[in-house]
Amino acid sequence: MSIRLTIISLFEQVADEQRIKLPPLSNDLVLLDTGLDSLCFAIIVARLEDELGFDPFTASEDVYFPVTVGDFITVYEHAAKPMSVAS
Repeated sequence: MSIRLTIISLFEQVADEQRIKLPPLSNDLVLLDTGLDSLCFAIIVARLEDELGFDPFTASEDVYFPVTVGDFITVYEHAAKPMSVAS
């Protein structure tokens, strides 16, 4: 499964577990408008670390906070590229 699909799936899974109705997830949807709170994002990031083997928010010295769903996905996709080149 691609990183994008993994992230979208986890957004939907966590929203369902927390009984949150997600709007349609698009690249330009602002994360604050998803209905997910900080606990939900902490769960998503922890599960992504388990599934993907890395956390781009702690692995990088550069601090960048994504604003949109597309930004969030891009952070993970960019963090995965050096790992795949090193393999």
